[in-house]
Amino acid sequence: MNKLTPVFEEIFSGGRLIKMIFSDKRKKTQECQKALIRPVTIGGQLLFQVEYTWEKKVTHENLSAEEAVSRSLSLIGEQFKQINVFLEGEDMQILASKPETPRISRKTGTKKQESLAHNKKKNYIIPDGEPCDFLIRLGVMDRDGRVFKKHYGKFRQINRYLEIVEDVFPSLPVYPDGRPLRIIDFGCGKAYLTFAIYYYLKVLKQRNVEIIGLDLKTDVIEFCSKVASDLRYDGLQFLMGDIADYTSDHADMVVTLHACDTATDYALINAVSWNTRVILSVPCCQHELFSQIRSEVHQPMLKHGILKDRLTEYLTDGLRGLKLEACGYDVAMIEFTSLEHTARNIMIKVVKSPAIGKQAAWKAARAQQQYEALRDFYQVHPTIDQLTPAGGQQKSAGGHQESAGGQSE
Repeated sequence: MNKLTPVFEEIFSGGRLIKMIFSDKRKKTQECQKALIRPVTIGGQLLFQVEYTWEKKVTHENLSAEEAVSRSLSLIGEQFKQINVFLEGEDMQILASKPETPRISRKTGTKKQESLAHNKKKNYIIPDGEPCDFLIRLGVMDRDGRVFKKHYGKFRQINRYLEIVEDVFPSLPVYPDGRPLRIIDFGCGKAYLTFAIYYYLKVLKQRNVEIIGLDLKTDVIEFCSKVASDLRYDGLQFLMGDIADYTSDHADMVVTLHACDTATDYALINAVSWNTRVILSVPCCQHELFSQIRSEVHQPMLKHGILKDRLTEYLTDGLRGLKLEACGYDVAMIEFTSLEHTARNIMIKVVKSPAIGKQAAWKAARAQQQYEALRDFYQVHPTIDQLTPAGGQQKSAGGHQESAGGQSE
């Protein structure tokens, strides 16, 4: 760990730190999901606020520079294997699968330090008050960059989505030959979020991208294609169709926002078959298991339709998560939007696991055993069962998919 001590001392004493994010848990059972450190001023004193993200809560503590160095060494040595550091003028990544031999990479950064006030205004990736071409074109903000009051919920949703994309950004590949990242958005709807991910990756991150948005509605595809053309968003195209109509040899990222019922399963199946690095899926209308579920223990509860519906929704997504883990992915169930915007607020965030060899095989085997135990206990046969632990498909994908409600709500 001595190799990282001078690095952290530089970070916390140089006055350039914007934020640093600790991720990639060392243990699957670890309760703390992520840690973020940023500078704040409290009572005129410069401190460093650590934000710990747990499954159901977020906690904070404020540290001096010396304490922040010590805490960072502890976090990377005991809890996390990766740090992304954003400094004024420089971005840094620290990979420490073996803490004694960390790998440190640096590159020119574009982020700038903002107010360090403890109670500062929410720091959105796309700020309110700064003109953003696609948000102006889609009617979310005026030409001066002011968000319309009636669209502020959509504005917050877009920024929340980009926070999630920023979190998984380090997991996206960088191709030596310069070929673009390929991203497929099944059920793009009015494509607020499709445009947002293009803006984030292409404009803010300067990555070469190829993004395809699919939807079943002709008028939606025509509108989105016109907007993309008007904005000269090269590399962003919209096609009419669903997952059953689309074939690809690979995708680096797959997005499914409110794909109806088993259409989510088929999107996940295809994504795994393409060895997709990142999957962001917000399921919708999980009806499949409602008529299948059987449990003598839970029958007194299942006689109530509303409880049965809620239970089968959670069971469906729980089984999907376990099956993806069995196929070599790290899975997190996170909140995407607040309940006041939509009742369907769970996102399945899926990232290809860095684990290899015996560790990866053990994790996958355990997840498959847990999947089978849960499936058999409730006597169900979900569509995601077609996804084999080896990552293949037992039959071709198909299924109905609705326009993505999350894009057009």
